[in-house]
Amino acid sequence: MSAAALLAAVGNTPLVEIPFAAEANAGVRLFAKLESVNPGGSIKDRPVARMLLEARANGHLAGQRRLLDSSSGNAGISYAMFGAALGIPVTLVVPGNASAERLARIRAHGAELVLTDPIEGYDHALHTAHRLAEEQPERYWLCDQYANPANWQAHYEGTGEEILKQLAERGLGTPDALIVGVGTGGTLTGIGRRLRRDNPELLIVAAIPELFPGIEGLKPLGHPGDIVPALLDQNLIDHREPVTLDQAATMCHRLAKLGLYVGPSSGAFVEVALRVAAAGERHLLVTVLSDTGERYVSTGLWH
Repeated sequence: MSAAALLAAVGNTPLVEIPFAAEANAGVRLFAKLESVNPGGSIKDRPVARMLLEARANGHLAGQRRLLDSSSGNAGISYAMFGAALGIPVTLVVPGNASAERLARIRAHGAELVLTDPIEGYDHALHTAHRLAEEQPERYWLCDQYANPANWQAHYEGTGEEILKQLAERGLGTPDALIVGVGTGGTLTGIGRRLRRDNPELLIVAAIPELFPGIEGLKPLGHPGDIVPALLDQNLIDHREPVTLDQAATMCHRLAKLGLYVGPSSGAFVEVALRVAAAGERHLLVTVLSDTGERYVSTGLWH
């Protein structure tokens, strides 16, 4: 597959309906973007493709300068995959507790991996990436998905726009609730801004994982010392709803019985969405199914 064909395969993912919402409250409908069908298997293909193309166009990667960033794993796969297709050398700083499947996929594409202490969390990986960029500016260009505006813009112009179009094709209007979490903040900020442009009364609920063991890809915001992603528009968030890894895993198993094989962040979002549905104040809910469950077999999620 050519690089152009690979990039063209990103986005325009299916919008699937989750029937559990009606069980929680009759008359409530919940829809989710099935992001595992992206070529890299996750929603991260969207912002990474845009960030890489902008970086190349702006000359940041000239002279075989390496693209550098920190990632919990999914963005790392996207960087490694597109980097391989575009001939861009990639170095990724990833917490050591990223699933074996994610690390294997990153290595398969030829990217360089720097693993950090998992106990230190995602913020330590982020600090490490910044340190490497500062120490070796001639070798690395830091893409910084936590602060790169192309991240949220990919979701504003892509994911959010697609949700509105696909709901309209079903004869439905603008959603009145969005349920997602915060990794880099790009998904919440981009989709949230786009949907709220059409519906100023949109309720935005952030799924917040426990501090430990946490949920891969999601930040437990609000704890002392937590780095809040620079691009996260916190003013968009109406409510922060706690969710545990056990609750997310239980929902993953429930979704699998529908044929939706997804990872724990997706389970967390649907778990929180059902709580919103049960409250009965919102009737058209949307979320995202961020990645594939195949990425978590080694973690024990499916035992």
